[in-house]
Amino acid sequence: MLHFLPSFALAVVVTAAFTVLARAVRGVSRGGAVAGAACCFILYAGAGPGAFLALVAVFALAWASTRLGYSQKQKLGVAERKDGRNAWQVVANLGVATLCAAAFHGTGNPVFLLVLAAALSEAAADTVSSELGQASGARPRLITSGKPVDPGTNGGITWVGTLAGMAAAAIIGGVCVFSRLIPPRDGLLAALSGIAGMICDSYLGATLERPGWLSNDAVNALSTLVAAAMAFVLH
Repeated sequence: MLHFLPSFALAVVVTAAFTVLARAVRGVSRGGAVAGAACCFILYAGAGPGAFLALVAVFALAWASTRLGYSQKQKLGVAERKDGRNAWQVVANLGVATLCAAAFHGTGNPVFLLVLAAALSEAAADTVSSELGQASGARPRLITSGKPVDPGTNGGITWVGTLAGMAAAAIIGGVCVFSRLIPPRDGLLAALSGIAGMICDSYLGATLERPGWLSNDAVNALSTLVAAAMAFVLH
């Protein structure tokens, strides 16, 4: 118990500081801050500082891409709310990675760290691809048919957004390697799994979210799960 207390206390301090910062820059709403704090604590306590650094990188990419071209997005009616992402959005993007951190803590199996990295890579890729695609002003095309659609249409993709999302996945994979969360040989797999999840997100958006069968949060959660499953199967 005495050996556990310092790590527990550090996780609490780090979580509190990160939550205050995220709320101060309006990256999350009040509810989002609570959900984010829970995810942050479990990621740090369960998987260590490397997982926390990857979380910070995901947040930084999401925050920056959301604010890039914000006035343009407002005109198009696709801008995120000014008070940040809510609790359901946070859980949808971080829930799978958080569960992986808890699984690693309980089992010690390093495959859960790879799966965690893949889920975070997808979360970053999805957000960055959507936000930069909308900010670019490029006309999106439906992933299932190639038909031009309005900005913000579920399943609509652009080359700008897709390339940006791929870069975001690579960055998170690199951060996970740099922070020694995963070994170098797993960095590429984490990034590729994240990219696959991003593509799956667009496909689910076109086929299930667009007709109203799934919510955006459900699609986001499923896409991180797809990325995690791919990394698990291919490791």
